[in-house]
Amino acid sequence: MAEKPTVLFVCVHNAGRSQMAAGFMKELSGGRVEVLSGGSEPGDQINPVAVAVMAEEGIDITGNVPQLLTTGQVRESDVVITMGCGDVCPIFPGKRYEDWELTDPAGKSIDEVRPIRDDIRARIEALLSELLPAETEEMLS
Repeated sequence: MAEKPTVLFVCVHNAGRSQMAAGFMKELSGGRVEVLSGGSEPGDQINPVAVAVMAEEGIDITGNVPQLLTTGQVRESDVVITMGCGDVCPIFPGKRYEDWELTDPAGKSIDEVRPIRDDIRARIEALLSELLPAETEEMLS
């Protein structure tokens, strides 16, 4: 893996789950992980409830814009995390792929999205402990 691992988060609209995951990864890695995100059918804006629950964690994703997933993003990533994009995600041999089964926050209330956010945070912390084992111990202690 490269000195600075690259992680790509993918969901259909790139408006909720993948944006929350990218926000946590950027924040919790302290810039030691390159973070990309994209969607197979990007929405026109970030889910405002996702923005609100991330703000509760002190993470601002208001400036993020849903992006179309590109094969270039997949090619340059060490780890590709998909969240319900099915067969539309391009697959390249030699990449580490994980599919995180997470409820889509679209149309959900803030109380319904908080547990999704917390699940994403826990998964990001676990992934970080694998990508940056020694550094993660220091961060979390």
